[in-house]
Amino acid sequence: MKKELLTCLCLLFLAFGFSQTTEEIVEAIQKEANENSQLEPLAHQLMDVIGPRLVGTPQMKNAHDWAVKKYAEWGIIAENQEWGKWKGWQRGITHIDLVSPRVVSLSGMQLAWSPSTGKKGVTAHLIALPMVSDSLEFVKWLPKVKGKFVMVSMNQPTGRPDYNWEEFATEESFEKMKNERDAQQKEWGENMKNTGYTSRNINKALEAAGAVGILQSRWSNGFGANKIFSAGTDKIPAVDLSLEDYGLLYRMVKNGANPQIKIVAESEDMGAVPTFNTIATIPGKELPDEYVILSAHFDSWDGATGATDNGTGTITMMEAARILKKIYPNPKRTIIIGHWGSEEQGLNGSRAFVEDHPEIIKNMQALFNQDNGTGRVVRISGQGFLHAYDYVGRWLDAVPEDITKHIETTFPGAPGGGGSDYASFVAAEAPAFSLSSLSWSYWNYTWHTNLDTYDKIVFDDVRNNAILTAIMAYMASEDPEKTSREKATLIGKNPRTGEPRTWPKPRSPERNGGLN
Repeated sequence: MKKELLTCLCLLFLAFGFSQTTEEIVEAIQKEANENSQLEPLAHQLMDVIGPRLVGTPQMKNAHDWAVKKYAEWGIIAENQEWGKWKGWQRGITHIDLVSPRVVSLSGMQLAWSPSTGKKGVTAHLIALPMVSDSLEFVKWLPKVKGKFVMVSMNQPTGRPDYNWEEFATEESFEKMKNERDAQQKEWGENMKNTGYTSRNINKALEAAGAVGILQSRWSNGFGANKIFSAGTDKIPAVDLSLEDYGLLYRMVKNGANPQIKIVAESEDMGAVPTFNTIATIPGKELPDEYVILSAHFDSWDGATGATDNGTGTITMMEAARILKKIYPNPKRTIIIGHWGSEEQGLNGSRAFVEDHPEIIKNMQALFNQDNGTGRVVRISGQGFLHAYDYVGRWLDAVPEDITKHIETTFPGAPGGGGSDYASFVAAEAPAFSLSSLSWSYWNYTWHTNLDTYDKIVFDDVRNNAILTAIMAYMASEDPEKTSREKATLIGKNPRTGEPRTWPKPRSPERNGGLN
């Protein structure tokens, strides 16, 4: 009797669980997100403890392994799916010192995949790129770089962002500064063309001519913010200096002070290493072969810790998955959480997933991707799917008004470019949508900069996004109708080519990171 009674109670409990209304599920999602949020500890582990997640580094692999373990703690199946190889590299310490005509430690860091100086470092004088009339004049100048560090960036006329000038300068002074800066930038761009090189390939030419290192400063138009990308050299170190210290050295060079610096940039070339996507799954009970995907790229550049690009997108999807597993453990459709590797090098991880899993792409109900910073979601586009308004509109109707009041929708919208991983799926004609966020000065202060750190996260906004994502995933899973993939007719011409607009075509991912 006890066994029969227990069975009846279980059946009643399950029946009650399945009979919960949408309103009750939504309320439970909000309650869990607000009263038991795991966002702060997730952010601490990912950004503070693991750190930056440059593809091919041990930190990237540590992040993948941590995510699998964390999902297991929540009762969610997860695995790391290898999709290719990449250049392995481990960052060490960077120390940059002016040693003559005075001694001072400078603010800067080696760029991604920079060759090592070894522990002894390299000491040398500096030389700046010259103004040349054509590539022949540049070739004649090249031998002068032998044995020297070469400065390859334009010296900025001001380290103050425009908003600071606008607040404090006279209108005449502000306009004068902008005009002078515009003329300087135009002159710099024309001079670079005259060399016969670009900022992407000139480092290797300088390396081949005997330079001992490269100095750059890619200012991000904000106080203390510089863009940190890759070295572009094979044997000599490349470092980025703060605007302030780069300007100091540049003025010394131009005024004949003959500065000398020492750079210690330790790193390790680890050869070709495997690279992964982390894929977590909550199996569907009624339609297990149809899929709702939560999407965010896992990798970052390593100028800082990748907090807003894309740590916040990552923890949004992890928190949404945790909440769904607790509140909605038996979804109608299978829910997949995709943490993509190597987005920063061309959406490689997500494009590999699309290429490797056509059965999932064919039966995808929807994908929700978040990638552009810490702010609350304020824009959702239909990505060119003709009937997106019908189903996305239904799902948004279930979201509380205090969240949707911030969101602007555009239907059917345009298919968009390749800005983030949703584009890999749109190119394969699968309904994928970007949850676009409020800026919070993302482009100049945190996007790919040395300031993209934990302290820039606005947790109230990220919590907002986790709630939105969880509700949208629940609604997409429960929707009695399968989403339409019919495309809107694209009107107008491609602004780049002048040709009639066409839908994007999927590309094959770069699976070996340029390693042959």
